[in-house]
Amino acid sequence: MNIVNKLTLRHLKENKRRTLVTIIGVIISVAMLTAVSTLIASFMNLLQRDAIQSQGNWHVLYENVDKEQLEKIKKDELTDDLFIMEEIGYAPFEQSQSENKPYLYVLGLDQQGFKNYPLQLLNGRLPKNNQEVIISEMVLTHSDTQYKIGDQLTLDIGHRMEPNAKDSEEHYLTQQDSLHESNNKITEILTNELTKTYDIVGIMEIPKWEPAWSPGITVLSYANEDQFEKTSTVNAAITVSKMSKALFNVAETFAKKNDIPSLTFNMELLRYYGVIKDDTLRFTLYSFSAIIIGIIMLGSISLIYNAFAISVAERSRHLGMLSSVGATKKQKRNSVFFEGAVIGLVSIPIGVISGIGGIWATFQFINPILREAINIDTGLELTVTPWSLLTACAISILTIFISTYIPAKRASRMTAIDAIRQSEDIKLTPKKVKTSRFVRKIFGIEAEIGLKNLKRNKRRYQATVFSLVISIILFLSVSFFTDNLQKTATLAQDGINFDLQIRQGAQTPEQWARLYDSIQKIDEITELSEIKSAFLNATATKDQLPKELREDLNEFGEDTFRYFINLYGLDEKSFATYLDKIGVSSDVFAKQDQKIQAIVIDTIPHHDYGTGKKVITKAIHTNVGDSIALHFYDWEQEKEFPIGQVDVATLTDETPMGVLHAPLSNLNIFVSSTDFEAILRQIKPDVKNAIEMENSLFIKSNDPVSTQHNIEKMTEVKVSMFNAYQARQQEEQMILVLKVFTYGFIILIAAISIANIFNTISTSISLRKREFAMLKSVGMTPKSFNKMIHYESIFYGLKALLYGIPLSIGVMLLMFYSLQHSFSYKFELPWLNLVAVVIGIFIIVGSAMLYASSKVKKENIIDALKQENI
Repeated sequence: MNIVNKLTLRHLKENKRRTLVTIIGVIISVAMLTAVSTLIASFMNLLQRDAIQSQGNWHVLYENVDKEQLEKIKKDELTDDLFIMEEIGYAPFEQSQSENKPYLYVLGLDQQGFKNYPLQLLNGRLPKNNQEVIISEMVLTHSDTQYKIGDQLTLDIGHRMEPNAKDSEEHYLTQQDSLHESNNKITEILTNELTKTYDIVGIMEIPKWEPAWSPGITVLSYANEDQFEKTSTVNAAITVSKMSKALFNVAETFAKKNDIPSLTFNMELLRYYGVIKDDTLRFTLYSFSAIIIGIIMLGSISLIYNAFAISVAERSRHLGMLSSVGATKKQKRNSVFFEGAVIGLVSIPIGVISGIGGIWATFQFINPILREAINIDTGLELTVTPWSLLTACAISILTIFISTYIPAKRASRMTAIDAIRQSEDIKLTPKKVKTSRFVRKIFGIEAEIGLKNLKRNKRRYQATVFSLVISIILFLSVSFFTDNLQKTATLAQDGINFDLQIRQGAQTPEQWARLYDSIQKIDEITELSEIKSAFLNATATKDQLPKELREDLNEFGEDTFRYFINLYGLDEKSFATYLDKIGVSSDVFAKQDQKIQAIVIDTIPHHDYGTGKKVITKAIHTNVGDSIALHFYDWEQEKEFPIGQVDVATLTDETPMGVLHAPLSNLNIFVSSTDFEAILRQIKPDVKNAIEMENSLFIKSNDPVSTQHNIEKMTEVKVSMFNAYQARQQEEQMILVLKVFTYGFIILIAAISIANIFNTISTSISLRKREFAMLKSVGMTPKSFNKMIHYESIFYGLKALLYGIPLSIGVMLLMFYSLQHSFSYKFELPWLNLVAVVIGIFIIVGSAMLYASSKVKKENIIDALKQENI
């Protein structure tokens, strides 16, 4: 080690406090970079595992390949692993109690396929030949026949085809295609190609990769490559070892070269490996990561650069003396780089370990919340990859290099005379340190001296203010972001005034009635409402339309407007509750000449896209006693069918439990269930089959989760249920998870900034010992000295707030306007957060100033005046 480096190490040891603060700052910076890169890797790993659970572990699927093509795929350099899938076909499932699941879908997988498609066996074993199958538990829950292991399953297997399609593979329907039906009748064609008997050897959970809308319940058999005939075709799925964007072109070129008719990419999985075909999405992903890393680097460079700049200022005479005895520019420059290298060697390993440990502890805290919030089986697993560690270390080294470059360059240019005279550090003119005369008049000479000190040490002053501004912007913008997420979550649930919704699906009217009676007996339920709905039309004149719709009508030159009518029939108890809610007597709905009396929602909240605000507007201009003629318009036949009419009994802006406000151009109309049935009786059967209708139960409960479990146990047929309570809970939990990360991020950034502030201020105070001694020698009292320090703190804080708060408000406005595309609410300043920022800034600056000044108060005036350096 040369003499210059030895002197540098000695300097670091003598200035323990500044060295320690710099090391802590670098450790925090490296820990954050490591935590961010590890978090990204761990989150990608979670998404990869989730995608494999829902799509299977494959990257490219070559469809309908023969035996010769299969051999070429195996030998292709792109192929790392391969498994085969044989889509055997669909068979009618006559025992099915679900109208949406009328088939069994028989799929064959080879041994590797069973490994790559995640399955959870409940009982039995996997198939070993093409005469054996495992069935989904859905087969048991959707049929009266209770199949068990050892039973035989005889199936007439064929392919689903589009209605009126010719017998061609291009018209085949897959599991991704929902059931084709019209007027509650299946219109698609099912061919009959073979009859096969299978032995049931196992029962599995419903596969997560089976689409919820698919009409076939999955049954898995064994696909044996050795038994394929030359004319047979299968699907070959491969995984690749080297992930790159070139995968798409390479696979497509290979398929074209070998006459493979079609191929599919597992885009859901590939994107989580960073293989994205869409350059826009790739740019978004990388730019977002770059912004996070950029913010960390900004705060880190501010701290580390400031530390080394101060170090060079402290060592200016030392460097000058080295120059006078022959030290070259390179040696002086390298002494600063060496200082940075020493700091890095100590800080980077500790920072990496701290970052990994910190993110592991965070995962232990949030995983239980995350599992429940996004309904996944596994949480975040600590994933430390070589690239994440290398990225963190490389960025940390780059940060230290950038931070030391300017001070090192400055040190190399320093001549012996300039260093001894310190002319580089002090270049002042009267104009630069000039202060307003009002400062002395209002605050006194102490304030004027304090302000001049800041102007004289402008670099340190600006570095401190910059650190404070960064802290303010980060805290206010992140807190505003999380607060608005909570607000948008609330708005997304706006109007959902129930806990559970149950839709009538496959249940017969008798089963539905029995379910309703059973639900009424559940103790936890506080309110229960049955609502029947039919979606009809009504024609309105121009005078009846609100301003917004009238303008649209004028634009198209029409005289009448066709409303979409949501006609709701409430059960008698719910209807009476609704009448009480809107303050209307039931006498109003007494039968008058067999006319049907209805409640019309005539006032609704509406998002005005012109002003970007939510306004209250009229849905229709009508009066009590007016009649609304209902009809059904069949868009396929372009024909209108009259239904009947309702009289407006009352107008309101309130909706009952379970019904949201309709958008403009739609109209909500409510009648009793008796009147609803009377309207339906007027409709011809063929027209009634074409009308979209729905029957739902809406529930409020003291314990929605328990209520849901009780309902699922008592129903004869699986019901379609929406748990609004759990949806609200999941959104709140996701916001909590986000808050853990965002506030953890801001605390660490703030820690870097605070370390920077303490380092800058305390070092600045230490370097001013002679100045303070001189002021005391000419009569400055301890009280005046304290006032000067307090005023300096105030000036730091005011300058930081002057820049930080307007910039933060600008960032908040950008966030607010970006959310206005989906949500509408007023912009409100977070006053509590603003007050907290103001108080926090003055506490941080004041604490730093008091801590630093306490170190010099006890200094002897004579000793301080004699002191050449620290």
